[in-house]
Amino acid sequence: MLTRKIKLCHINAHITCRLCEGYLIDATTVTECLHTFCRSCLVKYLEENNTCPTCRIVIHQSHPLQYIGHDRTMQDIVYKLVPGLQEAEIKKQREFYQKLGMEVPGDIKGELCNMKTHLDQRNGTIKDTANKEAGEEKPEEDNDYHRSDEQVSICLECNSSKLRGLKRKWIRCSAQATVLHLKKFIAKKLNLTSFNELDILCNEEILGKDHTLKFVVVTRWRFKVTHAPFYMLSLATIES
Repeated sequence: MLTRKIKLCHINAHITCRLCEGYLIDATTVTECLHTFCRSCLVKYLEENNTCPTCRIVIHQSHPLQYIGHDRTMQDIVYKLVPGLQEAEIKKQREFYQKLGMEVPGDIKGELCNMKTHLDQRNGTIKDTANKEAGEEKPEEDNDYHRSDEQVSICLECNSSKLRGLKRKWIRCSAQATVLHLKKFIAKKLNLTSFNELDILCNEEILGKDHTLKFVVVTRWRFKVTHAPFYMLSLATIES
């Protein structure tokens, strides 16, 4: 079977961010035109603009951040094509948390473990586990339901007369949970017919459904000095 080798420099234009001109990290795509950028680059750009950096199409007049989404497929492609990029990025994140004296989040630890496993498999050092007993239970840490993730404490306040408040407005969950997860949780607690009936706001700004809580904390509290042990989010109904 014939194989064709392609140099990385020939496809760089398809796997680099137009804003920072580096390889895509946390690849994020504009849903309107499907152009992709680094998440941090795109969020910073959209703080003062509402158009796509590449084609200049208007993403949204007032809330462009709601119309961007994480592109896992593209990020996986970049990591597979560029040797050492994923390892270098995880190392930077780990050093960042260690420099601040903070515990490394569970999701980064998980990526490190997966990376080591992949390297071991490539080197042929993984033992065959096909003959393990079918009834053998998985290790307890495999069923921790994201308890080892970085945790976020938030307070859900109702700012709409059309919604009743939650009995328990303080919750603690994984930083990898998304705004959509919160919407579904709240809709179930308030017996709403659909989670699409409500919006979740932070600092009076509507949050996109695909934003993770970690992303919300980093971007919405970046310039806000607070000593509170939790983050405040507001609930509102969608005006028809």
